[in-house]
Amino acid sequence: MTTPFGRRPMSLGMLASQQLAETIEPGMRRSKWKLFRAICEARPALGVTDRALTVLDALLTFYPDDEISEEKGLIVFPSNAQLSLRARGMTPATLRRHLAVLVEAGLILRKDSPNGKRYARRDRAGAIGEAFGFSVAPLLARAVEIESLAAEAVADRELIRVTRERLTVCRRDISKLIAAALDEAVPGDWERMSMLFRDLVLRIPRVASAEELAALLDEMALLREEAVNLLEKHIKIKKIDANESQTERHKQNSNLESISESEPSFETKQGAKAVANNDPIAEAQDGRRLKHRERPGRRSGAADPAAGHGLKSFPLGLVLQACPGILGYGPGGTVGNWRDLMSAAVVVRSMLGVSASAYEEACAGMGPENAATVIACILERGGHINSPGGYLRDLTRRTEKGEFAIGPMLMALVRANGGARRDAG
Repeated sequence: MTTPFGRRPMSLGMLASQQLAETIEPGMRRSKWKLFRAICEARPALGVTDRALTVLDALLTFYPDDEISEEKGLIVFPSNAQLSLRARGMTPATLRRHLAVLVEAGLILRKDSPNGKRYARRDRAGAIGEAFGFSVAPLLARAVEIESLAAEAVADRELIRVTRERLTVCRRDISKLIAAALDEAVPGDWERMSMLFRDLVLRIPRVASAEELAALLDEMALLREEAVNLLEKHIKIKKIDANESQTERHKQNSNLESISESEPSFETKQGAKAVANNDPIAEAQDGRRLKHRERPGRRSGAADPAAGHGLKSFPLGLVLQACPGILGYGPGGTVGNWRDLMSAAVVVRSMLGVSASAYEEACAGMGPENAATVIACILERGGHINSPGGYLRDLTRRTEKGEFAIGPMLMALVRANGGARRDAG
């Protein structure tokens, strides 16, 4: 045991640190720089400042070996002038203050000489017999504790990082789900959810513990789950409505005519309108329009059944022959029935940038089967269409006026695909 020199008082903490320094296990050694890194990791738990660690770093540079051990001595005895230089030019007063912090934290001990100076006595062989200065024995005695505190600090920091990432993803999900619900006019109390979301975001502190972030994450996860449930419920209702409409469409079109009979004629002015709308399929048909065939028993003034909601659908096989590109977007990468085609059309609609409202208008005006067929055709010739959404809306308006039929579009694609295969052969 040693007492401090001068007016510095002795304390029970200093006595406890000296007793702890005497409990070093025989043969124990540690790399001084690895141990210093662990102290930096555990700095908040050890109660030291970054400036105090700068002084400790300077002290360790005076230790002659890379490993701290009792065999090689535990005392360093630099002068204040040399210590100040290695502490990045720290002033003497600041140096003394941070040395006191290291002593109070139990990381170093003072072993003062009778006159308060730091020096070492050597024998005739040059070996150090007795030294006075600062002892790093507490570092070796507390090595296991320091390493454990460092591991806990690293684990806590990693937990905070992961929790913040999850919180960020959850915030993004809620924000975009609410925006999608408002954009699609999905029923629900979205204003209340928006207010709750804003309150949760404002409660996130800049510096927070893992427990605080975990509690906020749980609340946000519940809010996200509520939003997802409302949207999934709305999607299920839309699917049921679409299935009922599909069943009704199948009943209406149970007696399908031949392909040629389901293709009404186009007037010259309609072809010009298609060209103005950048419709390459209609351009390919310009100059060779199919003549309208009158069915037996039809009056010349009778309404065209392909107009508006009477637009006829075509066999699924013909649609897939004309538009093979849609196959990869079906469930499982294939299209086996009309439901698969409509599911694929929803995916392709989003990919092409066609708004949900435009597609819903097309389904209402053409029927879900025909709307899916048109989406498949747009995908097949997507490189020639500047605005798929505007093009679909134009086709929907022309369908309601009886100015559009899917037949010529499909047949043009069948011929184009057949020609491409023959050229490839």
